[in-house]
Amino acid sequence: MVRRNAKAAPKEKEEIKTMTDGSIGEFDEWTPAWRQFEAHAPVKLRAIENERHFRAMVEFMDKLLDRIGDQEDHPLMGLLDIVTAFVHDYEERNVPIPDTGPSAILRFLMDQHGLRQADLADEFGSQSNVSEVLNGKREINARQARALARRFGVSPGVFI
Repeated sequence: MVRRNAKAAPKEKEEIKTMTDGSIGEFDEWTPAWRQFEAHAPVKLRAIENERHFRAMVEFMDKLLDRIGDQEDHPLMGLLDIVTAFVHDYEERNVPIPDTGPSAILRFLMDQHGLRQADLADEFGSQSNVSEVLNGKREINARQARALARRFGVSPGVFI
């Protein structure tokens, strides 16, 4: 159970007020910017409608991941979050994915390709990092996920 403090800190109150009181602006002011963004976006930024739209969205997500890398403060991080949410939602509704973690998927792909931990040292920086991921002691970061995705021909989202 999550408990909320009845008396929010002054900074939290300020942030909440900013987010709810006038920070949204007028929707009419957003319309031209949204139309221009849509005209230049490589995919429709809305709920994924079909397999073709899904593939385009995954390709766009991969390009964003390549551009952003590990920079959590990158200006496009919010866009990546949105695209990832659309992809995740579509996969939840349409793609049967076994309930396994990234390390189990990596282990499966290694078995399928006849690879050892040493074979993935370049993607992880060292064989010990591969071992730590496979043993659940370390998570796969964005750079590693992109490298693994390229090697195995899958979406980086498989490893995150």
